[in-house]
Amino acid sequence: MSRRCQITGKGVLSGNNVSHANNKTRRRFLPNIQHSSMLSDILGISITMRLSTRGIRTVEHNGGIDAFLLSTPNTKLPVEAQVIKRRIIKARDKKAASATA
Repeated sequence: MSRRCQITGKGVLSGNNVSHANNKTRRRFLPNIQHSSMLSDILGISITMRLSTRGIRTVEHNGGIDAFLLSTPNTKLPVEAQVIKRRIIKARDKKAASATA
């Protein structure tokens, strides 16, 4: 399992530990990845994703997972988020078609 946010795409960075004697050893900076489940109003189910804390705040700021995915262009979303976005669009269009019929 990769340590990558499914919304922002934030991943592992690398750098150096620098000691008092200025010795440099390689290290990894890991993102703060959390398992988060968010309720999709359109799908009517809870979607579980691996998000960074910044990604969780971004989604909540934009009004939930549905509003965030529908307002974000596909070029800025990772593949996993695009799959969920297609499911949401399909369910939204299906509800709209049944409401007009």
